[in-house]
Amino acid sequence: MQEIFTVKNIVIYFITINLIGFFIMWLDKRKAKKGAWRIPEKTLFIITALGGGIGTIAGMYTFHHKTQKIQFVIGFPLITILEVITIIWFLVK
Repeated sequence: MQEIFTVKNIVIYFITINLIGFFIMWLDKRKAKKGAWRIPEKTLFIITALGGGIGTIAGMYTFHHKTQKIQFVIGFPLITILEVITIIWFLVK
């Protein structure tokens, strides 16, 4: 049986989840401008917590979306930093 958690697969996962994070920030901003149904804030945090922090943060500032909400301005980077620290800890351990 082939190994699932290869470096290649992990890199592909992180690239994909960050592209998804960037895309959903764009999509939610677009929906906000049109007054349409919005992506729940919980979903934005879940994508960030699943490793998409760089994408959601990049999308937040690229599209100027959720930049006035302190829970996003602090929450997204905090989650991302904690994830990076956790990954480094596991790699060093």
